[in-house]
Amino acid sequence: MRFGEVLKTKANEGKEKHVPVIEIQRCAECGEDVVVIIVGKETPHPNTTEHHIKWIQLYGLKKDNQLLHLGTFGLGPVYTAPEVTAHLKTAELKTIFALAYCNIHGVWENSLEI
Repeated sequence: MRFGEVLKTKANEGKEKHVPVIEIQRCAECGEDVVVIIVGKETPHPNTTEHHIKWIQLYGLKKDNQLLHLGTFGLGPVYTAPEVTAHLKTAELKTIFALAYCNIHGVWENSLEI
């Protein structure tokens, strides 16, 4: 089995929202874009010791198809919201990928073509 086969997408989602939502705000004058990743944007994901988002990872696919690891954000239960912000130089990127790990339901993925 390959790792990609165990990743979950919007098609697997139930009552609790796990798919990381990717939003991008363009900043042409500063040369960077602000990327926000939110798990549970429409319906908040539980955030208890027993059930929470443990980490969010961000990747970028360059126009030449090279995959870049852009960041890993560790989150703790109860006191941290499953939302992260990153300032990125996106001129060479064509796609942004986000992974989010729920300690009960596994790894969830989403992508945004830019």
